[in-house]
Amino acid sequence: MKMQPTREGAAPPRMVGTSLGTDRRQVPPMDGRRAVNDGIDYTRPLLIGYILKHLLMTDGELAGIEDKLEEFAKVEGYTMGTIFKEDSSTAPAAFRAMIDHVIHYEVTTVIIPSRLHLGALDVNHDVQKTFERATGARVIVASNIP
Repeated sequence: MKMQPTREGAAPPRMVGTSLGTDRRQVPPMDGRRAVNDGIDYTRPLLIGYILKHLLMTDGELAGIEDKLEEFAKVEGYTMGTIFKEDSSTAPAAFRAMIDHVIHYEVTTVIIPSRLHLGALDVNHDVQKTFERATGARVIVASNIP
């Protein structure tokens, strides 16, 4: 079987405007839809957070910790994603949801305000090491956030 040489250049006129050509295709109207601008910089690595809200923590303190985690993310070159907030009465529900999130979105870094936020989940077990081993994500302790 002989190979015929191919010729590069414009498409033959019989193909322009047919189902193979795209120059005459109509784009459907947007019907009120618009591009999503969610304020997330997808060029930076994703960082998610975890906060264990203890019994005496006020809503203002919780909001302040969230702000500090978001500021840390910005300064260190991350995009802050979800911050999982665990209520001590429902623990470890948010922690389990965070694990699912890390695995599903292939998150590589999690930030916590201090080691106590993971340590309080199980005082007889190193939760941070088990989490890192199970998910492949590393945990950053942000206890030195000003």
